[in-house]
Amino acid sequence: MTLVILGCALPQYNVWWPLFVVLFYILSPLPTLVTRRYVENTGSSSACLEFAIFITMGFVVSAFALPIILARAPSEAPVIQWGACYLTLAGNIVVYITLLGFFMAFDGDDVDYSMW
Repeated sequence: MTLVILGCALPQYNVWWPLFVVLFYILSPLPTLVTRRYVENTGSSSACLEFAIFITMGFVVSAFALPIILARAPSEAPVIQWGACYLTLAGNIVVYITLLGFFMAFDGDDVDYSMW
């Protein structure tokens, strides 16, 4: 989040449009979290889980695409500068690696925490 806020608040950028990626941060884990409550752990793939992963990947790709589109806006001056775009993309990488680590760490239901 620090990188996204820096991409918005630094004096040479001074636009708050990149902050809209926070909406994607909030929405991206929701389909997977909701689906995991309703899908049985039978070991086989479920159509519901696959669709949730597809929707989640759509949110992730949108979070990376939004700053690039804002920086390449076809106007006299771009909506955001490329420096703000790079900071937002770096923030995206950090946030999504953190979310991936969370899902990998807490994937199993019967985890023995005494192993750590």
